[in-house]
Parts: sequence; C-alpha cells; structure tokens
Amino acid sequence: MRQVTSRDGTTIAYDQTGSGPVVIFVGGAWSYRAYVGNARLAELLRDRFTVISYDRRGRGDSGDTRPYAVAREVEDLDALIQAAGGSAHVYGMSSGAALALAAAASGLNITRLALYEPPYMVGEGGHRPPADHQQHLVSLIAADRRSEANRYFMRKVMGIPALIVFVMRLFPFWSRLKAVAHTLPYDSAIMGDFSLPTARAAAVRVPTLVIGGEKSPEVLRQAVQAVADVIPLAERRVLKGQTHNVSMKVLAPVLAEFFGR
Repeated sequence: MRQVTSRDGTTIAYDQTGSGPVVIFVGGAWSYRAYVGNARLAELLRDRFTVISYDRRGRGDSGDTRPYAVAREVEDLDALIQAAGGSAHVYGMSSGAALALAAAASGLNITRLALYEPPYMVGEGGHRPPADHQQHLVSLIAADRRSEANRYFMRKVMGIPALIVFVMRLFPFWSRLKAVAHTLPYDSAIMGDFSLPTARAAAVRVPTLVIGGEKSPEVLRQAVQAVADVIPLAERRVLKGQTHNVSMKVLAPVLAEFFGR
C-alpha cells in the first residue's frame, strides 16, 4: 500500500503495479482497491502499464475528511496523478466514470479517458431515482441503517429488482457492501439528478472511449451512446455478451488497445 495526501489533507491509499504508461482506476459505488475485479484488471494490464488502483475517500485505508464535496474527490484524483508523474490515463466504472468525466472536464492532466457505462438517465421511460435520493441516503447512514442504505440504493436508485436484492443479502459479500455503505451518498452526489451533464461532457477535450455491454439495460446503453455523442473526441465501443458486471478478461484488451495507442 502507498499513500498520497489530497489538497484538504485527506490521506488516499493506493496500490501500484506494473510498468509503462500510468493508468488510474476510478471505482464506482461500493468499489475499493482490493475489490476482486480491480485486482484482476490490474493483473491483466500490468505487463504494459503502470496500474494504480485506489480507495476513494471514506473507503478501505483512505481518510474521510468532512464535509464531503465532489470537488474533493476530483482533488484526490489530481493528487494521484501528480504522484504518478503529472499525467495519467484514467479508467472509470459506473459512477466512477461520472467522477472521472468531471475530473477530465475540470482540467486535470488526463491524457486518455475510458468510461464504462456512466449511469446517466437519458431518453424516455425506464427507471428514474427519487428526487431526494441523496438526502434519504444521508438519513439512513446517520441512523446507522447500512443494510437499508444498500437496499435503497440498489432498489430505488439503481432499479435492481427486489428479488435480486433479497438474494444478494444472503451472500457473504453483503457484509463488505455494508462496510462501505456510508459512501453511497458520495456516489449519489456525483450523479445528482442522473441527467447527462452535457456542458461538462462537451468540455472534455482528450481522446475518450465510452464502453458499454451489449446485454446491459437499455438505459445504460442509451447513456453510453449519449456520452459518446457529446464528448468531442469520443468513440463508442459495445462489448458483445457483456452487462454492467463486465468480464475483466473481455474489458482488458479493449483498454490496452485504447491506452496503448
């Protein structure tokens, strides 16, 4: 484990492996640097790239200075970029993709940007999170109702069917989700009302790859297309047979090709 200090004094923990151009992973909700998917993706890329996977603030071994603001998470990523030599490629997943997009739009020295299914709600119909989703999550965490916060985020924010959420609670990994449930309001703040931030996306001026799964829900596939349409230097890639829970073995060569250009 390595550490870097963000602008507000928060300690951010990260792992670094491999050699070559730097690629930083930005995880989505519940994700942390020891997450098995991150570890597997780092293993698949480390022969060609220096891979940095970090604990977003409030997770794992990173600090959690209050009050929270999305801008502080952008500063965390900037601190990692500076520690890596001043520039880096960045890969963001889900709400982490929305955070990475915000960071690129703010002018961080990101040389190439890859986004997997940023969960913006575009088009007509489909699930929409409640307008007060962030405030409700904050209230649940304040009452230490972590399991309820997980269920609420999955059911009401993400739109996962109730039966699937019920089954997930029976598996051992539910306790790991509870351990980082207090950071769900952070992802909720990043997404806001879940509408596509068109002006922000249009401000991204680096080569960008927007990736989606062929079998992901329609709303996510629409978001991938919409983001790729707005970012000036973007291209879209749809992975055959994949969902939001993407196979790292399928994703890795796509990222390697894009970051290796």
